[in-house]
Amino acid sequence: MPERIGEVRERLLQGGGAEAAGRQRGQGKGTARDRLAALFDPGSFTELGLFVRHRATEFGLSGRELPADGVVTGFGTVDGRLCYAFFQDFTVKGGTLGEMHARKIMNVQDLALKAGAPIIGVNDSGGARIEEGIDALDGFAGIFRRNTLASGVVPQISVIMGPCAGGAVYSPALTDFVFMVQGTSHMFITGPEVIKTVLGQEISFEALGGAQVHNAQSGVAHFLAADEAACFAQIRRLLAHLPANNLEDPPAAAGADPADRAEPALSTVVPEDPNRPYDVREVVRLIADGGDFLEVHERWARNVVVGYIRLGGRSVGVVANQPRVLAGTLDINASDKIARFVRTCDCFNVPLLTLVDTPGYLPGKDQEHGGIIRHGAKVLFAYAEATVPKISLVLRKAYGGAYIAMCAKGLGADLAAAWPTAEIAVMGPEGACNIVFRREIAAAEDQAAARAAKVAEYRERFASPLLAAGRGYVDEILDPPATRAWLIAGFRSLAGKREERPQKKHGNLPV
Repeated sequence: MPERIGEVRERLLQGGGAEAAGRQRGQGKGTARDRLAALFDPGSFTELGLFVRHRATEFGLSGRELPADGVVTGFGTVDGRLCYAFFQDFTVKGGTLGEMHARKIMNVQDLALKAGAPIIGVNDSGGARIEEGIDALDGFAGIFRRNTLASGVVPQISVIMGPCAGGAVYSPALTDFVFMVQGTSHMFITGPEVIKTVLGQEISFEALGGAQVHNAQSGVAHFLAADEAACFAQIRRLLAHLPANNLEDPPAAAGADPADRAEPALSTVVPEDPNRPYDVREVVRLIADGGDFLEVHERWARNVVVGYIRLGGRSVGVVANQPRVLAGTLDINASDKIARFVRTCDCFNVPLLTLVDTPGYLPGKDQEHGGIIRHGAKVLFAYAEATVPKISLVLRKAYGGAYIAMCAKGLGADLAAAWPTAEIAVMGPEGACNIVFRREIAAAEDQAAARAAKVAEYRERFASPLLAAGRGYVDEILDPPATRAWLIAGFRSLAGKREERPQKKHGNLPV
């Protein structure tokens, strides 16, 4: 008997066999076991459920062996930290999900929640196993429910490394982060053939639901990798910024970058001309430990930048307006991007730094009809709801409702600062002068000169950071080179922050 068990084990470990594995690798894709070896620390992975068998009898499945029922599940360490994972095996019946396949995934979901450890799901599947009918659908339902229960408790990471279609897409959509690989990852609810049949439209897999589409257009995916090795490296970088669960703090990292380092380049990164664009990511990198910045949603809603840095060795989530794109205005997608990131950071005890340079919300019929009021309210809700330490820094423009939305002190920022270049006002000087000084300008002999003088007067009298500081809305007007040291001191002072909220079942986010 022991010999027979050993034989069965060896056969099951081969998955769909050498030929199927060769086809998989020939497409630039690893097998399930290639992938677990690439993700987990060598020798650390413990497999669960290798001997699980399906119970289907219809459509020729009776007695047919599907090794591990098409999914490898278990736990191990990633850079020394415990993680649970499942890897769908496309070499076994296309990685399709049936009753027992789903049970294996649900088992590691339950264990991750009990242990308080991240869970990583590698999706590479043809979807629901048609031969198992409603049993497969019920399996998806159980997975979705567990995704929801684990939300905000343990980090959930979805990795798309092949097809992910139909109902299967909703599990990744319920998780915290979605990774995709260029050329081999595809996500869609209905595939090209169905679209052609129903709508008469022809479209390729890549154009419909490829990695570029979901990273740059739909916002479904957060990270794009050139290949699978790069994808796993991205996952390890992300995990280094996240705690194991919501009761822990993110792991700290000792660094050689001095906390009191002055950064002279910050004095010139923001142009003197308030209408000239610049790349706010340069500000982020100059502030960060070692200039390291892990950007999230890099290709989507690019008028705002979000991601992770370290300040004094501690993980910090950054939200920053991007003047290079749409002048840093807030629109529908940018609002969703900010709100989602802020709530994710708050779930996992990551402090928030907000860098402000925005003239307001993007105007226009399309934005209004698309629900910018509803989407913009998500940003207000997310920041006001968040209890992690929050510091806001106005780099240049902070006008009107967008000033409030970008975590003004009244909305909940614990500390607020501004650079001397900051302009904090109800609206920009040019627009304000058209209203406030309209008559004086119209009556002037040289209207252009009069208007320029009034703009300068408004900027000095009503938009200067001195006015905001005089009212206590800004705690400090910083010399830009001293920004990093001030921020590190500020976050250290807030490390023990506790903030109570009214008792309730949950808030009602304006989704």
